[in-house]
Amino acid sequence: MISVANLSLRYGKRILFDEVNIKFAPGNCYGVIGANGAGKSTFLKILSGEIDATTGQVIMSPGDRMSVLSQNHFAFDQYKVLDTVMMGNKKLWDVMLEKEALYAKPDFSDKDGIKAAELETYFAEMEGWNAESDAATMLSNLGVKEEFHTMLMSELSGKEKVRVLLAQALYGNPDILLLDEPTNDLDVETISWLENFLADFENTVIVVSHDRHFLDTVCTHVADIDFGKIQLYTGNYTFWYEMSQLALRQRTDQNKKVEDKRKELQEFVERFSANASKSRQATSRKKLLEKLVVDEIKASTRKYPGIIFRADRDCGDQILTIEKLTKASPDGVPLFSNVNFTLDKGDKVAFLSKEHIALTTFFEIITGAETADYGEVKWGSTITKSYLPNENASFFKEDLNLVDWLRQYSKDKLETYIRGFLGKMLFSGEESLKKANVISGGEKVRCMLSRMMLTNANCLILDEPTNHLDLESITAFNNALKDWKHVILFTSHDHEFVQTVANRIIELTPTGIIDKRMPYDDYIADENIKAQREKMYDKAKVKA
Repeated sequence: MISVANLSLRYGKRILFDEVNIKFAPGNCYGVIGANGAGKSTFLKILSGEIDATTGQVIMSPGDRMSVLSQNHFAFDQYKVLDTVMMGNKKLWDVMLEKEALYAKPDFSDKDGIKAAELETYFAEMEGWNAESDAATMLSNLGVKEEFHTMLMSELSGKEKVRVLLAQALYGNPDILLLDEPTNDLDVETISWLENFLADFENTVIVVSHDRHFLDTVCTHVADIDFGKIQLYTGNYTFWYEMSQLALRQRTDQNKKVEDKRKELQEFVERFSANASKSRQATSRKKLLEKLVVDEIKASTRKYPGIIFRADRDCGDQILTIEKLTKASPDGVPLFSNVNFTLDKGDKVAFLSKEHIALTTFFEIITGAETADYGEVKWGSTITKSYLPNENASFFKEDLNLVDWLRQYSKDKLETYIRGFLGKMLFSGEESLKKANVISGGEKVRCMLSRMMLTNANCLILDEPTNHLDLESITAFNNALKDWKHVILFTSHDHEFVQTVANRIIELTPTGIIDKRMPYDDYIADENIKAQREKMYDKAKVKA
């Protein structure tokens, strides 16, 4: 068990945490949520001892071992990959080093022999003889190929390092596991493996993530950071969100009787509890929800941006036709080829590829920012497009406040009109006078969404739209697209976003496309599609 008592953290006049008291028990997974800047990552750093609180203390059960997902991708560059993973169990690693140093002594004495025997006993008790094979298995499960296991960390790419550091954190069955954004740079198969691993993990997990599907799959509790406090709630993120929204609606309904409110809340809990059967943690979560006291649920004080897309006109019958579209990278490697498809009314298409550069290039081509090597892109005459690029730095170079920045893209130049759109994206009052060239990544995306809303386009093109956004903005964005009646072409690593928005999946490969009208969950689970994908990539290897 790990807990904090009377914990406070202050930076000058700013109070991040104020007299926080909370306990995290074994057998549970706690998802730490809160608006950007609320202190989610900082709280994990306090728990790990990386930074000190102003007052209060962190208390761990005696003998418990904590493991933390390292955020420093260069800290282990001088070590081999396998060694880096085994270093995750510090006690075992220290015994291994001490043994190695003893046996390497040229003047090995009887005293050294006694010490070595003690170390061998500790080593055996910790199943040290399986250490290397366990580390190798963990790496393989996380998609790190065997050929990398004996390489130096410095020889790996950034994405490969992320997987090794995650293996290090998971290694050796720690008593307390702290994970800050563990799904970053992982593919869907690896995320699925991690979800299953954590669902079966019997000790304490505390995780920060913007991936709602991941939080819903692994979490038994939500730890909500708000106004300097941390409140624990039973259930996963979706349960917390929907319950807090229900509580908010009830709070604004002054005429509703208390008993009616309790009945409505209780019915919601029961309904959610029944739906918990979809999770690997169904049994334990259902038991937790059955014990829930509905009065514990409070309305969230969090603000959600008002993302509302409107189209000036409906799409006609001719939307988009693509014929034989082909493009290679500057060094001649095929990104995609022989892309053929036609869009229909109401299509919400999620585009997939093993290489994200292929997806960005594809969107740049269909929006006219780049040219294909071969093929045609034909847009219907009724279609108006609005594009949210993955990289937006070029839009924010000028020294303009946000009102003047957004005014550039509006036909109506009135300040009240412009401020209305900024206000929807939570830039009100002095916030709207911030300089566009110094705002954060999340603020830039919200500005770009304001720009998109001004266009009243009937076709939205979105390249990784949830990047840099907090959970509140992602949820609002997701809800807006679920309600959208026109055409969307998008790519996203957010599982929940794709599953709830897309009604069609198109996967780009170097030798053609896979085009299916089915939900995303069905698509990634379909063995025939997996076999088709492998054949297409094998064909590309033969051509190369």
